[in-house]
Amino acid sequence: MAEQTALPRGVRPAPYPTVLKPYGNALLELARERDDVVCLSGDLTRQCEVDLFQDELPERFVHAGMAEGNMMSMAGAMARRGFKPFVHTFGVFATRRPFDQVVNSIAYPRLPVRIVGFMPGLSSPGGPSHQAIEDVAIMRAIPGMTVVDVADAVETRQAVREIVDVPGPVYLRLKRGEIPVVFDDTHRLELGQAQVLQQGGDVALVGSGMMLTSVLQAAEVLAGAGVRATIVNVPTIKPLDEETIAAVVDTVSGVVTAENHTVVGGLGSAVAEVIAEWGYACPLRRVGIADTFGEGAKSGPHLFRKYGLTTQAVVTAAWDALGAGGPPPQAPDLPVAAGEYAPV
Repeated sequence: MAEQTALPRGVRPAPYPTVLKPYGNALLELARERDDVVCLSGDLTRQCEVDLFQDELPERFVHAGMAEGNMMSMAGAMARRGFKPFVHTFGVFATRRPFDQVVNSIAYPRLPVRIVGFMPGLSSPGGPSHQAIEDVAIMRAIPGMTVVDVADAVETRQAVREIVDVPGPVYLRLKRGEIPVVFDDTHRLELGQAQVLQQGGDVALVGSGMMLTSVLQAAEVLAGAGVRATIVNVPTIKPLDEETIAAVVDTVSGVVTAENHTVVGGLGSAVAEVIAEWGYACPLRRVGIADTFGEGAKSGPHLFRKYGLTTQAVVTAAWDALGAGGPPPQAPDLPVAAGEYAPV
């Protein structure tokens, strides 16, 4: 087992710089070019970065207030008239609260509405009322729904153009606050494509969204212990790129998935389905939120440690999947940027 030293493909060296409002700027840029793009906000305009849109293009901005079900129905009606509505609120209010309207007003008629849910998983101190820990599972279960969970500011900006012309509905999961810039200028997000950032051969680390940075750090720690990790970035959870996942599984002795989401029904479940349906006998360990609600806290790292969403959790899971024996290597504690934990 040779130690790996080169950076994964398209990835910047850590620590990663951060930027503000990559989504809001990308949406406004697109709207300047396309008159069919309209913006709806559920009383969280600044928090969802669309104050930029409201200030410059107020004639195409709808403030729906705290009435998310009605907002989804309005977006469906606009889509029927030829518009491309982008709907914005926190993830819990984009999925749990208006589920019936999302299904009947948007998904069943396969309308091109882009539902953008901010504050995924445990990225909010607001506790279970504001923590979208099951949003991927909810939206993944809706027929025809595309589900996207991007990892950084580069993918966030690119996702806006990738999803605008998808013929059916899309759910885009976004972190708010200061967004890390993990990828360099060579990186390209392709909807429906998983990306092998590094070839290993011992264990596959499959990550999405905010957990990709933990996967990248875990691969470095494992390399120091002589374990070669294949790193897979999965920005599109549905439709899942089964061919790439299966090809990776075929080359390793264990698989670890990492997601800022419940382990029930999200990325880990999707990868487990591929392993089973393609007939592989490969150990799988799922890093994510166990079958439990979260809690409120002032510290993001505290919640990530308590609920097992750390780099160390990924390292330990990989060690266990390989049956390596003995204590796993220890991941160092890395500093967290000031905006990494999104305030309500």
